[in-house]
Amino acid sequence: MSQKSPVAIITGASKGIGKALALLLAEHNFQLGLIARSKGELKDLAERIAEIGHRPLYFVGDVADENFVNYAVEKTAHTFQGIDFLINNAGSGVFGPIESYTVENWDQVYNTNVKGTFLFSKAVLSAMKTAKKGHIISIASDVAKRVFDGGSLYCSSKYAQHAFTEALRKEVRKDGIKVSTVYSGLVDTMFHPEPQGDQSHKAWLTCENMADSIYFIMNQPPHVVIDELMVHPLSQEY
Repeated sequence: MSQKSPVAIITGASKGIGKALALLLAEHNFQLGLIARSKGELKDLAERIAEIGHRPLYFVGDVADENFVNYAVEKTAHTFQGIDFLINNAGSGVFGPIESYTVENWDQVYNTNVKGTFLFSKAVLSAMKTAKKGHIISIASDVAKRVFDGGSLYCSSKYAQHAFTEALRKEVRKDGIKVSTVYSGLVDTMFHPEPQGDQSHKAWLTCENMADSIYFIMNQPPHVVIDELMVHPLSQEY
């Protein structure tokens, strides 16, 4: 009998780090549940993964919508007989002086970066506790540990995501569940004012660099957990 393929849910999977990780995991025989708001980009990604030899599930919706989150997790767990990994990768950012933020800005950023991490983590715990194993990985940012002018909203949301993940790690370690946080520096994604691939990003981390780092965390022996991983391009002072 062939060994069961590992199962991973990736939020924010349609582009950037999430997309690079989905393609990497597909190459390593993972079954995938892919989450994002962009139907077109998710469908294109699913078709690329099908060419690799897998048929992923994909779900178009908001990570802050509890009903959507629960449906996506339950459908993935039922289809693939469990969930081994959750990668909380979906992220949102608004930058500028505090006076420039609206309540809608605040809710948008916290809903994606904090509430989404909470809802997906909560939703996968039942299956992971039953299996007495599993791994939750939150993709934070180095600004979960530092701040910058114009970043009060984004930085505070990442501090909150960091604190939630740290506390969760202490809570579920006794259940055999690993929890890791990845803190990235500058990554060449669409998250910046310049387009992805811009010459100014030449010395930055690539999405594939980040995917490799996340996979390294996922690929540790059962008794090893990498609690935190900070990743920077050599060109960035931290």
